[in-house]
Amino acid sequence: MTTALLAGGGTAGHVNPLLALADHWRQEEPDAELLVLGTAEGLEARLVPARGYELITIPRVPLPRRLGRSALRFPARFREAVRITRAALRERHVDVVVGFGGYASAPAYWAARRERLPFVVHEANSRPGFANRLGRLLGGAVGVTFAGTPLGGSRVVGMPLRREVVELDRRARRAEAADHFGLRPDRPTLLVTGGSTGARRLNETMAAATPRVLGAGWQVLHITGEGRGDGAGALPGLVVQTYCDRMDLAFAIADLVVCRAGAATVSELAAVGLPSVLVPYPVGNGEQELNARELVSASGARIVKDAEFTPEWVARELVPLLERRDVIAGMAAAASGVGRREGADELLRLVRETLSAHPA
Repeated sequence: MTTALLAGGGTAGHVNPLLALADHWRQEEPDAELLVLGTAEGLEARLVPARGYELITIPRVPLPRRLGRSALRFPARFREAVRITRAALRERHVDVVVGFGGYASAPAYWAARRERLPFVVHEANSRPGFANRLGRLLGGAVGVTFAGTPLGGSRVVGMPLRREVVELDRRARRAEAADHFGLRPDRPTLLVTGGSTGARRLNETMAAATPRVLGAGWQVLHITGEGRGDGAGALPGLVVQTYCDRMDLAFAIADLVVCRAGAATVSELAAVGLPSVLVPYPVGNGEQELNARELVSASGARIVKDAEFTPEWVARELVPLLERRDVIAGMAAAASGVGRREGADELLRLVRETLSAHPA
């Protein structure tokens, strides 16, 4: 029986692929003991126990960006996180560690190295973060979502995706999806989403521009994010939700998507063959624009800068696109051509190879 510690958390971008691998691993190896290392403050504190996995928590230790009190406290806090993790590795007789970036992964990689355990790094984004760069330097095997990710010796495994997305047949589920959201199955649907926390630019622009979209003969499913919408559509053909826990059905009813370019989102769109207009998040290290590169190059998506995504842009660019169903169909085929649904399987294969190659 294999005992594994999966480390990651903070945001959905770290938690969702972790849970996707865990679910696939549990299906492939029902007697495997899968533990999750995270923090008490991150999204994992709610999602991991709800999915039936044990969560081991460590202090949240963000990397200081400047000199100051937090920088002075960082070494001691990091050592404490590593100490707790090493104790868990020994007490639970962990065989292998798999990290997905985020606050919990750097201590996990360091602890695995100190305990002489094999470990695997999964990098979701085209531009890796600090924790996964550290994991590579410490000698972990590396699987990446996108080709060209600058982590030496890495293998492209794709993104571990939720089972409901991997198994989604959009055409077969369209009527069910329309009924679920109160939309018409015979009318083209634009899905607008900024993720679980929403995106102000997308919300404000689409709130102003939705009448033009409806006037083009489309209906709109707009997921605003928690605390960013009132949950009601004020216009016929518009459905507004603050949160959607059935994104598989949202994908099933959608014919085109307007969204951010997070690694998981881009991977899911390609996997299910959904054309999109991607508006990369402008804050950070530019990883979202890089994440979109493969899908845009394949003509499965169009990209627009956040500052340029205005009601005027929608009228000038998006509405004419909505009137070209042949172009949208071509984008869908192109997206399918670069989509990968086997990310969880490929990452698990890398984990098993790393474990078998490690001296007992």
